[in-house]
Amino acid sequence: MKRCPARPPTVLLALLLLSCSGTPSTMDRQEGGSPNVPEYTIEQFMASTRVLGSSFSPAGEKVLVSSDETGIFNAVAVPVDGSQPVRLTDSQGDAVRVAGYFPADERFLYLSDQGGNELHHLYVRELDGSVTDLTPGERLTVRFLDWSVDGETFLVSTNERDPRFFDIYEYGVEHYRRSLVFRNEEGLEYGAISPDERYVALRKDRTRDDSDIYLYDRQAGTLRHLTPHDGNVVNDPQAFSPDGSQLYVLTDAGSEFAYLARIDLGSGETEPIMQPPWDVSYAEFSRGGAYLVVGVNEDARTQVHVFDYPSMRKVGLPDMGELDVTSVEVSPDEGRLAFYASTARTPSNLYVSSLERGRVGEPKRLTDTLSPDIDAAHLVVPERVRFTSYDGVEIPGILYRPHGASPDRPVPALVWVHGGPGGQSRLGYSSLIQFLVNRGYAVFAINNRGSTGYGKSFFRLDDRRHGEADLDDCVASKSMLSATGWVDADRIGIIGGSYGGYMVLAALAFRPEEFAAGVDLFGISNWVRTLESIPPWWESFREALYREMGDPATDSEELYAKSPLFHAERIRRPLMVLQGANDPRVLQAESDDIVEAARANGVPVEYVLFEDEGHGFAKKENQLEGWRRILAFLDRYLAAREPTPPETVR
Repeated sequence: MKRCPARPPTVLLALLLLSCSGTPSTMDRQEGGSPNVPEYTIEQFMASTRVLGSSFSPAGEKVLVSSDETGIFNAVAVPVDGSQPVRLTDSQGDAVRVAGYFPADERFLYLSDQGGNELHHLYVRELDGSVTDLTPGERLTVRFLDWSVDGETFLVSTNERDPRFFDIYEYGVEHYRRSLVFRNEEGLEYGAISPDERYVALRKDRTRDDSDIYLYDRQAGTLRHLTPHDGNVVNDPQAFSPDGSQLYVLTDAGSEFAYLARIDLGSGETEPIMQPPWDVSYAEFSRGGAYLVVGVNEDARTQVHVFDYPSMRKVGLPDMGELDVTSVEVSPDEGRLAFYASTARTPSNLYVSSLERGRVGEPKRLTDTLSPDIDAAHLVVPERVRFTSYDGVEIPGILYRPHGASPDRPVPALVWVHGGPGGQSRLGYSSLIQFLVNRGYAVFAINNRGSTGYGKSFFRLDDRRHGEADLDDCVASKSMLSATGWVDADRIGIIGGSYGGYMVLAALAFRPEEFAAGVDLFGISNWVRTLESIPPWWESFREALYREMGDPATDSEELYAKSPLFHAERIRRPLMVLQGANDPRVLQAESDDIVEAARANGVPVEYVLFEDEGHGFAKKENQLEGWRRILAFLDRYLAAREPTPPETVR
């Protein structure tokens, strides 16, 4: 099944899209004194494990995943019989992101960069344990795209020829020799390859809400435009039908939400297939073509649907109780399902079930990711809420209420801003959020205007009004928090990463009296510099970003006005900044400069710089230090209590 993301990351896409969900339990909603809930240490929270990816071995007896149990992501083989997992790589510094087992043996591919610099190479781990870099070179980055249906080749894109564009190559599984499939001169992005490998579906982004699909014919060497249209329409290729006659796509043509449709390659006609009242996020066929897996972004949680193909009869997934199934992988022989399930109180765990004639067997849990020292019942189930903002627009979000918070015991709160612009706070588990809530902080993960998942009209409401229209949603959320009766209105802070970090800086600079303190994780302080320093491998998104945020060559005055760095003299509330030195999206200078400027005001400013991290912190030791420092900062300046003693600051 397809491994590449539907949309590759852009300079503004955050790695901290936070998650949550559900309906508060009786324990969560009780008034008065706190129940008997212990305060867990950050070490206990960080003893939980994150597990990502799933690829069945050829025999279907193992599932390949990336696990950070050692403190950094490594490749691990998880037997489906429930026996002990086996670690297959031993990286001590750079995260290993698995791409998948080879179709006929247990060699596997994985991606890894250097210290978070996002210059990924593709590696093959041989049966004897040796490792070969299939994409050697300097200053290049690669993406694993797909396996061929026959299992004889795999596709990789690389920007080695031109740093701006990704050419597509086909590698043989036996000798690793490669041949050029598509020379990319126009900033097109890979979508899917047909079962007979003749056609490649490609996407061209013009803006964040306007894109087109092209069909490359490898035999004829021609490029055909499949989605001519007027106005702004998102079109995104997903998968070819098993017989290769149709292309399944996501589109929002004539609709507020993206839906699943298919284009007949012969006639060019488009037919809607699945059109729920939410965005369809992705669609994939199993390798044998017997099943179609579709994900729907339903009010900040993923609803996975599996269909028998071509009948389109729905396959009933197991009843997981309060657990949410978030992704599904069908084994190559189509006899098993692997899937992840989680709650806001438990990290994702890997499960496996039998699959026979569209019937799913009893699931077996293969991992146990929550720290053994933590009782999930002591953590908090959040509530999805909505409030009316300053201009009447309804704003959704996810609210975490600490145990024991009440009108008699009001608690400090944080407005949590996701990355973007265009990201979304989602349901799921966040160790940092649960850690802060466990220590008595309410958290409201806001989906301010401009967030994805709530229709294209809502998505466009902040266009060219960043740091203004969306920021005022964050300010307006304070009234909602105060109205709960259990939040202290005088102790509301703001926190966020990437674009959310920018919103923190914007809040402190442009609304200096609104928030009691701010925590910025690798946020933008100078839009002119950030947009001018877009890495060359994001060239295909440059036009879309400039239309969304402004072109530094022609809109410098507008960008200057929305850049907190140039208004830092207005910052008067305590600020904490965390940054990775190798971040290619938000350069270290963005944090260095705002820290220096804010300190000149005489306000408390704390700065934590990780020399071995990029955009987001991959290493557990750095997360542990960073989260501990955040708690100490908030205890001192937001909760006004004796802070937990911090470790040495870097």
